Amino acid sequence: MFDNHNRPINYLRLAVTDRCNLRCFYCMPEEGIHYLPKKELLTFEEIYRLVSMLATMGISKVRLTGGEPFVRTDLMKLIRSIVEIPGIKDLHLTTNGVLTSTFIPELKKIGIASVNLSLDTVDKQRFKAITRRDEFEPVMKTLNLLLENEIPVKINAVVMDGKNIDDIIPLIELTRNNKVDVRFIEEMPFNGEGNHYTSLTWTYKKIISYIQEHYPALHKIPDPDYSTSYNYSIPGYQGSIGVIAAFSRTFCGTCNRIRVTAQGVLKTCLYDDGVLDIKTLLRSSLEDEAIKEKLLHAFRHRVKDGFEAEKKRSDHLPVHESMSTIGG
Repeated sequence: MFDNHNRPINYLRLAVTDRCNLRCFYCMPEEGIHYLPKKELLTFEEIYRLVSMLATMGISKVRLTGGEPFVRTDLMKLIRSIVEIPGIKDLHLTTNGVLTSTFIPELKKIGIASVNLSLDTVDKQRFKAITRRDEFEPVMKTLNLLLENEIPVKINAVVMDGKNIDDIIPLIELTRNNKVDVRFIEEMPFNGEGNHYTSLTWTYKKIISYIQEHYPALHKIPDPDYSTSYNYSIPGYQGSIGVIAAFSRTFCGTCNRIRVTAQGVLKTCLYDDGVLDIKTLLRSSLEDEAIKEKLLHAFRHRVKDGFEAEKKRSDHLPVHESMSTIGG
C-alpha cells in the first residue's frame, strides 16, 4: 500500500485512550483537561475490526499508544487479540511505565516486539518536576524488568532547554551496560496550550553536537528503513543512541506510518488535524470494503510533509492540541 508520494504505508500507531496518569508539561496542561467520555473512544471490538481491515491492506506493524495505554481497563485483552490478526507481524507498545511492570511477563510470553518507555530524566526530583507526579520508582522498576526479560526497549527522552539537559549524559550512560536504545527527541508544541517557546533551542543538530562533545568516539551507524532517528553508537557500549528531528521534520520523505486517535480519527501526518472520521464509519452500516475505499482515498491524498500538513489545518493555526489526544 503506497500513498500519492510513493511512500509505503505499513505502520499503524493506534491510541487506545487519551487519559494519562502523568502530567508532563510538554504534553498536556496540569489541570483543565477534558477527557473523552468512554462512548467516544473506539471499543476493543471496533479496534479489532479496524486493525483487521488495515492488515488486509498492507499494515503489518502496530504500535499501541495513548495517553497511557495501561490506564485503559483490560488492555491485555486487546493486545492478545491483535497479535492473532493475520498479517500483523509486529505489535509494539509505548508506555510511561507507571503501571506496566505487572504485565511484563505476559508481554514477554505473547512476543511483544518492543516497548518504548517515555523517560526524560533519571533524577527523581527532576522526574517529579517534569511529570508533576511522584512516580519515578515504578517507572524504573518497569525499565529494569523489561531489561531482565530481554524485551527490546527504547527510552524516549524529550530534550527541554532548562529542564533536563543535565540528563542527556546520564541517559546515555544507560547504554554502557544495557542493550537499550536511548532516543533524544526535539521538543514539539503538542502540550494542549500551544507552542510554549518562541524558537526551538535544542534542535537535533545541537543535540548531536552536544553528545559528540562529551563522546568524541561517537560514530554514525546505519539507520533502519523508515527510521525517524539518526542513530549512533559509542565503542564498548552495549546500547545505541538516536536523535529524532520531530520538530524539524527531516524524515517526512520516508514516513511509512499513519495514526488513529483514541476517538477514531485518522491522521496521515502527526501535524494534521485529522483527515477521516473512522469511528463514524465503523458505527454506520457500511461494509468493510466501503470503509477500505475511504481509507485508500485518504492515503492517496496525503500531504508531502509536516509543514504542508500544518498549513492545511482547518483552523489555520499552529499545532496546539495535547499529545495525549493525538497519540504519542
